[in-house]
Amino acid sequence: MSYYAQLFYATLPETVLEITALVVLVIDLAFLAKSEVKTRAMSASLLGVLGCGIALWSQSFALSRGVWGLAFPDTRSLLLANIDSAGAAQAGILILTAIALLLPFNPRFTRHVGEFVAVVLMSAAGGLLIAAAQDLLIIFIGLELLSLGLYILTAFAKHSGRSAESAMKYYLFGGMSAAFLLFGFSYLYGITGSTNLDEVMQALHHSNGPSADPLLLVAMVMIAAGLGFKVAAVPFHLWAPDTYEGAPPPAAAFIASVSKVASFALLVSIGIAGARSMEAWYSPHEGFTGPWTLILAIMALASMLFGNLAALAQISVRRLLAYSAIAHAGYMLLALAWFRIDASDHSAIAILYYVLTYGLTTIGAFGAVGVVERATGSDRMDAFLGLHKRNPLLAAVMLVFFLSLAGIPPLVGFWAKFNLFAVVLSAGAGRIPFALVALAVALSAVSLYYYLQVLKRAFVMPAAEDSAAGAENIAADPVRMFVLLVIAAAVVVMGCLPALLQNWIASFYVKL
Repeated sequence: MSYYAQLFYATLPETVLEITALVVLVIDLAFLAKSEVKTRAMSASLLGVLGCGIALWSQSFALSRGVWGLAFPDTRSLLLANIDSAGAAQAGILILTAIALLLPFNPRFTRHVGEFVAVVLMSAAGGLLIAAAQDLLIIFIGLELLSLGLYILTAFAKHSGRSAESAMKYYLFGGMSAAFLLFGFSYLYGITGSTNLDEVMQALHHSNGPSADPLLLVAMVMIAAGLGFKVAAVPFHLWAPDTYEGAPPPAAAFIASVSKVASFALLVSIGIAGARSMEAWYSPHEGFTGPWTLILAIMALASMLFGNLAALAQISVRRLLAYSAIAHAGYMLLALAWFRIDASDHSAIAILYYVLTYGLTTIGAFGAVGVVERATGSDRMDAFLGLHKRNPLLAAVMLVFFLSLAGIPPLVGFWAKFNLFAVVLSAGAGRIPFALVALAVALSAVSLYYYLQVLKRAFVMPAAEDSAAGAENIAADPVRMFVLLVIAAAVVVMGCLPALLQNWIASFYVKL
């Protein structure tokens, strides 16, 4: 197969999404410009879902042709990977994007529905690049393509000052994090003379790893700062609460799910490259003797503590979900900190299992919150008073989503945490990882408290006539309600049959 044919097959899913975005724009602006917003939104969303489905098929088609990645024809340095963690993450991004596109079927936050769907698809294409990237330059290009779309999506509610404010904060923090990341990448290139992940790690290993150059420590801190922003890890989390609160609900759901999957898929790729290079960034000894392990462990500890404790004080459910996302990022960073060569496959699968199930559940949670917010005009906890009587079906799906986020069996969130913590204990021998896992379990119990605060208002406390919520029934769009029911059913089924998703992720692994 020629290099250009390999390039075509390797980037086929991204190409399909970009073409779909253009088709959505053309149909919406040229043929449906005078139609009702609901009709245009339905058309754009269905076209976007169809594009995601074709992109998912094209990924399988490329793998069936034996295209597992893209490499330079001369050096054979890998640029993109379509198998292992990259393949599973790309498939997950496409599925989550399709689900998120079904939420704005009858939007009130904008009339520019075609543009909204097009930006979502182009951002998803950036996420696919990030998940598959094996080169520093491709990583940066994918991150910027994803991030620029997310800034636009956050500001899409033009009539909302809160949306504009959160988008500006997101953009400013994002620009600064991109500068840190690019600065760290430039140091890595200067030290190793390569931009390929595997070659960079091998060069670091053959030069005695972290002790070779003090600039490597600076590069690690810079890269951790840049990627820490993408996953909303402390202390690079400041954008998350405002963005989750100010962005339109479908945009917030997309940011909280697809962006997380892409970013953690990148961190998994870095972990696998480090494992293959004989522990260039990870220490084989007990404790924090490896600098990359130390950096990730500190970020994980701070994120778990701050995210869970700050969520206790929230009265906005969207901000509560934002601080919860920070805590969940801490759990996943804990597994990344002790990513070992003898357990790299288990670590990668456990992290992907966690981030995919978290992304699916979060889309459902934001979808349910969006229904209540649309009916009451508020996302505060009091808006959920008496929800079990005002919309029993919506209250039931919220119960599933919030308990899964808390890690209550037999829902899938329990198995995600169980697998993640088991990987840390098996890969990181010593007292420190054991103590951090014990703390994570304790903080998971804390998270149950603030999730139950929302559910208590939905199921226990009645809706008063003079409250912000009122006592009127809450009507949900039939399409959105159907999507939420499907997500809730998937959360329950995957919890009762946890091997389904685990085997699906493992099916993308040819060898590790």
